Amino acid sequence: MVHSDIMTTAKQNFNYQKTIAITGVILFIIKLAAWYLTSSVAILTDALESTVNVASAFIGLYSLYISAMPRDSSHPYGHGKVEFISAAIEGTLISGAGVLIIVEAIKNLNNPHPIAKLDYGIILISVTAIVNYVIGATAVRKGKKNKSLALVASGKHLQSDTYSTIGILVGLILLLVTKLVWLDSAVALLFALLIVYTGIKIIRDSLKGIMDEADEVLLKKMVDVLQEKRVENWIDLHNTRIIKYGSTLHIDCHLTVPWYLNVHESHNEIETLASIVRENFGNAIELSVHTDGCLDFSCEICGRKECPERKTDFRREITWTVKNISDDQKHRLL
Repeated sequence: MVHSDIMTTAKQNFNYQKTIAITGVILFIIKLAAWYLTSSVAILTDALESTVNVASAFIGLYSLYISAMPRDSSHPYGHGKVEFISAAIEGTLISGAGVLIIVEAIKNLNNPHPIAKLDYGIILISVTAIVNYVIGATAVRKGKKNKSLALVASGKHLQSDTYSTIGILVGLILLLVTKLVWLDSAVALLFALLIVYTGIKIIRDSLKGIMDEADEVLLKKMVDVLQEKRVENWIDLHNTRIIKYGSTLHIDCHLTVPWYLNVHESHNEIETLASIVRENFGNAIELSVHTDGCLDFSCEICGRKECPERKTDFRREITWTVKNISDDQKHRLL
């Protein structure tokens, strides 16, 4: 059931990425038409940035297609890692586009070109800005909901394209009013810096995923929920390891339970813990739990009221935190 839900989420991400790719091609054509009508270098710069949009959209589409493939013997955790590679490439392209805009804007400042039919250009570019932002904002929202870095990256890319387009529009409107031809390049230069920043941020996020950096916010929520719903047989949680594949965190951990529980009883404790995680986090976390039997020193942190094998009195419970559940060994009081 959980695996089916993950596949459904991956399919949703893939289908929306197709919308992004098709939209990118259409908007690129519109921007080329605006440049043809106006001969504006600023609009040409915006169109050049859109070529990266189109390339990135299809890269994201391919990565989501791969990540949606079912697990196999060679990829037991699935193919979700490809999303981080896609996001890294896309972030690099975004940053490169920002640098390209900066270069072109500086050139145009030094050697401004005459611009014609500004009213048509403003209308066409405004349409692309609105469509880009709506599609981009929806992609970011869906990507965050489905924990898809590739979809979030595509959405942010479209939004960054909107910001640069707004810069172009401001420059064109001011040019229309003041006749100062350098204004469009000056404003485009300002927004190009924002585009470079966005690209660097996407690269940084993708590297975190490739390096399996833990999602601290999500992990803390999980630990807080388990601590709140903790039962007396859950003596200790330790040796937690995290791997992030696409939209899912795979968490392996060891749960210490009373050593005299039989196999079925231990399994029931695991099922209870896993069901709590599923109910609260859905597809975002996939939990694999190994049970350890308690040792004599565990008595001091075990709050089980009726224990036939207790060796020492209960002193206090160790509250689970993101930091201490990663310890390799069973917890004990010093």
